[in-house]
Amino acid sequence: MIRVRGAREHNLQNVDVDIPRDMLVVFSGVSGSGKSSLAFGTVFAEAQRRFLDSVAPYARRLFDQIGVPDVDAIDGLPPAVALRQQRGAPSVRSSVGSVTTISNLLRLLYARAGHYPARQPPLHAEDFSPNTPQGACSRCHGLGTVYDVTEARMVPDTSLTIRDRAVAAWPTAWQGQNLRDILVTLGHSIDTPWRELPRRTQRWILYTDEQPTVPVFAGFSADEVRAARRRNMEPSYMGTFIGARKYVLKTFATTQSALMKKRVSPFLTGVRCPLCRGRRLKKAALSVTVAGKDIGSLSQLALNELVTVLGPAVHLVAVEKRLAAERIVADILARVSALQSLGLGYLTLERSTTTLSAGELQRLRLATQIRSNLFGVVYVLDEPSAGLHPADNQALFAALDALISAGNSMCVVEHDLEMMERADWLIDVGPDGGTGGGHIVYSGPPEGLRSITASRTAPYLFGSAVAPARRRRELTRWLELRDVTRNTLRRLTVRIPLGALTMVTGVSGSGKSSLVSQALVELVALHLGQKAREEELDVPDEPTIRQQSNGRITAGGDGVRRLVTVDQRPIGRTPRSNLATYTGLFDHVRQLFAGTRAARAKRYSAGRFSFNMKAGRCATCEGEGSVHVELIFLSTVYAPCPTCRGSRYNSATLRVTWNGKSIAEVLALTVAEAFHFFEGEAGIVRTLALLKAIGLEYLRLGQPATELSGGEAQRIKLASELQRSPRRDTLYVLDEPTTGLHPADADRLLAQLQRLVDLGNTVVVVEHDMRVVASSDWVIDMGPGAGDAGGLIIASGPPESLRHCPDSRTARYLMKWLDNSATSVVPRPGMEIHDVR
Repeated sequence: MIRVRGAREHNLQNVDVDIPRDMLVVFSGVSGSGKSSLAFGTVFAEAQRRFLDSVAPYARRLFDQIGVPDVDAIDGLPPAVALRQQRGAPSVRSSVGSVTTISNLLRLLYARAGHYPARQPPLHAEDFSPNTPQGACSRCHGLGTVYDVTEARMVPDTSLTIRDRAVAAWPTAWQGQNLRDILVTLGHSIDTPWRELPRRTQRWILYTDEQPTVPVFAGFSADEVRAARRRNMEPSYMGTFIGARKYVLKTFATTQSALMKKRVSPFLTGVRCPLCRGRRLKKAALSVTVAGKDIGSLSQLALNELVTVLGPAVHLVAVEKRLAAERIVADILARVSALQSLGLGYLTLERSTTTLSAGELQRLRLATQIRSNLFGVVYVLDEPSAGLHPADNQALFAALDALISAGNSMCVVEHDLEMMERADWLIDVGPDGGTGGGHIVYSGPPEGLRSITASRTAPYLFGSAVAPARRRRELTRWLELRDVTRNTLRRLTVRIPLGALTMVTGVSGSGKSSLVSQALVELVALHLGQKAREEELDVPDEPTIRQQSNGRITAGGDGVRRLVTVDQRPIGRTPRSNLATYTGLFDHVRQLFAGTRAARAKRYSAGRFSFNMKAGRCATCEGEGSVHVELIFLSTVYAPCPTCRGSRYNSATLRVTWNGKSIAEVLALTVAEAFHFFEGEAGIVRTLALLKAIGLEYLRLGQPATELSGGEAQRIKLASELQRSPRRDTLYVLDEPTTGLHPADADRLLAQLQRLVDLGNTVVVVEHDMRVVASSDWVIDMGPGAGDAGGLIIASGPPESLRHCPDSRTARYLMKWLDNSATSVVPRPGMEIHDVR
């Protein structure tokens, strides 16, 4: 046993628990109950601390250190490995091949056993790496893509004049006016529609590398400028011209401002490198082949294809190189086999990890651990079934069993009911979230949880809680898309019922997100004349090729007047962004404080009660609430600010109270506590009621955005949308919203989605949770397989219609919940089964 005594990390209430070793131990409980605080924040954090104690102080700086857990004692703790869903720093240079180390072996294979052209000297493994100076293509620096700025992006509306900002890529405000004034001095018309300007003039304005410096007469017309220059009049200043393309590229490459980088990034597009044709390497490396393919082309194959190419390749290698080739290829095939067993055979080695889901990334790391052959290790996993179709779960279970059979222990934080059923030991944490959690509700074999009435998990695990009730909606209006092409989708025709809840299902990699989160969103946005991803705040530091969805809306477009995408991207990147600020709740709260007698007497405005404003915030920590102490060889320590003691505000601001609480004390309230505290304040209570209804009552109002999970961020976005005035004919698109949710929380989320439909809207959801899918009006099942073996619609119709589709890998898992549904459903006409054989 691993014996934990007195664990108090985050909301854990002085917990004592024994965790058996050499078993599959699952930590269950509602969101915010303390599962991760126990598994990761306590058990793994202590294992890491002990390991780092044995490492040279200088080397400790290289580790991402969690910190010392708040616990009295942990005995019997072996070394631990954590497989979390965090991505780390995003980089297009991180790929499937680099994470799994298969690319390293492939380079070694080409260096030692590749077929070289005549008279070419042998290369080292580093020469086949796009991440080294000796291997990287000189044009794209090993990225495979280069930035370009197209005329269509720089001048989106050719009917405008330069004065009316036809050149949209140029800066706004004074700097843009400066460039327009310079063009007047240079003799170009800025009042002629762009399309009527001479082609030579257009190209010079956009693409010239010249930067002439000329006198500028601010506000003068062309005639006035000519007259002023004839009279040698003193100019307002001397201005230097810069072409639109040069301005965009220079700004993106040199600016330190994230805002400026975000501003110019829409004018950039990644295009395949013309020199290496996307293969990222120098000519010398690409001239070496194995099985007739260069290493760049081989890395573009799906892993399933890679096996068929490399297997026979050994026999084609020269005799003197065959022994080395056999050993390297055997190692590569064994690693690929581990990936295939986890359902990842559709990935390519060159696939950037920035394009993978969190679940795919965690399974890549799991496959690497299976090959490591470690013994006596505790593996701590964070929802490994997240983003997995139930059919893919079987491969995951087999992988976990293999690690346990090798003599390891498995601690898994999980919401998946099948994972709980398979567990050797179940630790249920709760009973509720936040301050209502942090206790061990049960610890023992899964069957023993059946009699624990305080458990929120037991009713779902043992069948007393059935699938949520189905609605009986008449489907009369349809949104039809034709010739939809994106990634593996090829000229699909898709029909989505309007005014209904539609679930899109299919195995991992079958094309669900390509269809819904990309193609559907982009085509509807184009139809509505709005940008597709307003929330996409990430600006890459390196170029990526931006794919475009092809297709057209052929029917039902008039039934969608607004598009809302609700994804799991963070709601903010710094601790200054929090639950209260994102939902707009904080604005109402600050107005209440500004309206108090004490605030009016001191003439404090609402801005005084913002920790981002200099007047009200603590001067020492500048409103952060904490100061960090760099300990060089140890992990950085974040300590409460010694001046404000973590409150974020200065003492003068804290002296103003509303109903007996300061602004800092209000931010420390949970949603549930604040709901009662603000009783009578309709604007505030309405938002809090929605946050409660969606299962977030345990979060603090001032909880930093950086502490929120992707699922919590997604639900906060949904609550923010729900608090708007009701509007009909809105299309809501959600991508796996139940990821990271306990079944009880998933039911509460589903109730809100049904409410949106009841208000006259359309909701389309990519989903793997069959309990939730069983409650939908319509199912679109993708497949039949993953990658190139997917991208087709297997069936579409009411959930029960999938019973008649033999090619659907979803059907057998969905039927289990339909047969246990809260209401019997009469099959309706309208089923569409697509023959994919």
